[in-house]
Amino acid sequence: MNKCHSEAVYGLGLVGAAIYFIQHATTFWIGILGILKAIVWPAVLVYELLKFLGL
Repeated sequence: MNKCHSEAVYGLGLVGAAIYFIQHATTFWIGILGILKAIVWPAVLVYELLKFLGL
């Protein structure tokens, strides 16, 4: 997968996560927090995967 494709996948994941978090937000500030979560979710995902694999 070249760089262009991986950036597109990351971008779609970012948009999808932002929509999910914003839809479930109960207040404005929780919505802002959701946008921040959407930006960093790939790092959390990789961290948890590595922890699960014991690496």
